[in-house]
Amino acid sequence: MHFLKIDDLTPDELASVLDDAAALKRAQADGIPHEALGGRTLAMLFEKPSTRTRVSFEVGMTQLGGHAVFLSADDIQLGRGEPVADTARVLGRYADAVMARVSDHGDLETLAAHSASPVVNGLSDSHHPAQTLADLLTLREVVGETGTVAWVGDGNNVGASFLVGAAMAGYDVRAATPPEYGFDDDVLARAREFGSVSVGTDPEAATAGADVVYTDVWVSMGDETEREERLSAFEGFQVDQELLGDAQFMHCLPVHRGEEVTADVVDGPQSVSWEQAENRLHAQKALLVALLTQTSHSSSFAEAQRT
Repeated sequence: MHFLKIDDLTPDELASVLDDAAALKRAQADGIPHEALGGRTLAMLFEKPSTRTRVSFEVGMTQLGGHAVFLSADDIQLGRGEPVADTARVLGRYADAVMARVSDHGDLETLAAHSASPVVNGLSDSHHPAQTLADLLTLREVVGETGTVAWVGDGNNVGASFLVGAAMAGYDVRAATPPEYGFDDDVLARAREFGSVSVGTDPEAATAGADVVYTDVWVSMGDETEREERLSAFEGFQVDQELLGDAQFMHCLPVHRGEEVTADVVDGPQSVSWEQAENRLHAQKALLVALLTQTSHSSSFAEAQRT
């Protein structure tokens, strides 16, 4: 199977991947070997620069006993010179899985349609499900498996995946966005298939009584030409201590202190953004094991920890 959006997993499969992620995190902390992917190779395609995505996938494959091959935009040109479909046909024969961080989600769909190996979305313009796995693992750690989570800010790719994933995982989900930067109807429909999701334009209403408040940058990579327009539209959506209240704070990073969040919040004691960043590693390891060992998400690591 491929992992292009968070609901490519069923809710039960998602829960099992998160169980394994927690078990793998414990194993890593305790120095317990877990080289489940010995001899396996992950091809990593990057059209966009990355810190967390590259390092977490590459380190994760190493810890699992496998190997990752980094291919930048200079090394491989998706859709320029060689058709995306041909790239997929070749990489699917070389590597056991392909992780791609691209601009156009359609390129990921083309890769998946022509690759004999699983394709994993490392980020596209529409979805960021690898980030959502880390978000949900963090939510489990800080609030448990139930609670209320609030998204404040841009209805972007990170937010879209989070809304659907949090609803799948059983959380009550709220969101507040500027009217012109809201979520697509398709995203809301998919999220509401799984649970309670309310959206509006009032950050105070969305965050009132929430267990976690989550935001992202207002000006994403590629949006720099809209910077002044966006800063004006997002006025009033900054997460400061007053808006946060007693909630935990999440951010997928990188962060623009003084824009979407104040420095005292992201660097303060209620911020779990750094745990969230670490959890990219553990959650993606669990995903790769599930995809490459054909365990049908049976929580083998989680079960081993209990026996």
